[in-house]
Amino acid sequence: MSEEKILHKSDPFDPVFRYVAFAAATLLMAVLGGIVVSLLIGGWPALSKFGLNFFISTTWNPVTDVYGGAGPIVGTIVSSLLALAMALPIAIGIAVFLTQFAPKFISQPLSIAVELLAGIPSIVYGMCGLFVLAPVFAAKVQLPLVMALSNNPDSFWAKLVYGVPNGANIFTASLILAIMILPYMSAVFRELFRSIPPQVREAAFGVGATPFEVITGVIIPYVKKGMVGVVMLGLGRALGETMAVTFIIGNSHGFPKSLFDSGSTIASTIANEFNEASGLHTSALLALGLVLFLITFAVLALARALLSSQRY
Repeated sequence: MSEEKILHKSDPFDPVFRYVAFAAATLLMAVLGGIVVSLLIGGWPALSKFGLNFFISTTWNPVTDVYGGAGPIVGTIVSSLLALAMALPIAIGIAVFLTQFAPKFISQPLSIAVELLAGIPSIVYGMCGLFVLAPVFAAKVQLPLVMALSNNPDSFWAKLVYGVPNGANIFTASLILAIMILPYMSAVFRELFRSIPPQVREAAFGVGATPFEVITGVIIPYVKKGMVGVVMLGLGRALGETMAVTFIIGNSHGFPKSLFDSGSTIASTIANEFNEASGLHTSALLALGLVLFLITFAVLALARALLSSQRY
């Protein structure tokens, strides 16, 4: 058989494979569209009744059937951004150490430990936060800070740490979120750094660059496109986390007035109230679910825009 005939040979299963792949992609889009439509239909009674007030009001009263989702929306965004700010530099540092400095007998056990931490269920983190982190944080950090700044309650720092010293607040919830997304982000960063050809790093050392210059001027710019994706995926996970945050955030529907004030997120509000909700209450929770979906979609769309705008 000639080479030309081999190149043009068609497999009878090719059309079947093509249709199966198309059906899989179509099914995925159909499921996504179904989720959006169901959330929109379910949340429409609350959205149509309260209008813009649903997004700017903090009043959440199931007794009078008045619902404003501003508190959970702001709490979701603030806690996720704080968690990302805490986890990102540590995750990059862990990945740099494991791939650039740690000897093999250290890097392998640490890599396994990082992957194990990434697989721990979120409810375990929530229980550790509730029974371990919150009491220790309240006794060793929050209460001493409040007492130290009590002489000047109108100062910026006093207002920043104002709150009931019980350990259940926006900051501790963000800390738990940071601990949760840290191993996931560091594991993916590690794989990104490992994908860099050794010749790239060796060439930088060959022209006299220091380890710091190699990392900041060669390694990180080389994988910056992938790093943007990792950051956005970590933020997406923090936005949607439920049980760990529910345990420790305080579950207050108002705006958090300080780092140590209680608050709530969209996911924690739905988890706490959906089982007992009915009527307009259920509709308000579904509307919050739609808002969370749109926030996550916006984060992923921003990641896609950033990735498409970058070039190696």
